[in-house]
Amino acid sequence: MEASKMKFFLVLVVSVLAMAATGVSAADAPAPGPSSDATTLFVPTAFASLFVLAFGLLF
Repeated sequence: MEASKMKFFLVLVVSVLAMAATGVSAADAPAPGPSSDATTLFVPTAFASLFVLAFGLLF
């Protein structure tokens, strides 16, 4: 029981750090042009989400 709580807490911390890092990079970046798409923010967020899901399933 205690190990599962620790694993859940670790996954929660990793996901919060990933969201915080993504938010900081989005705040520092200039506004995108009208012809560009939103892949610069989507790719790191999707990668962090997949990493957290895989980590949660494996451990």
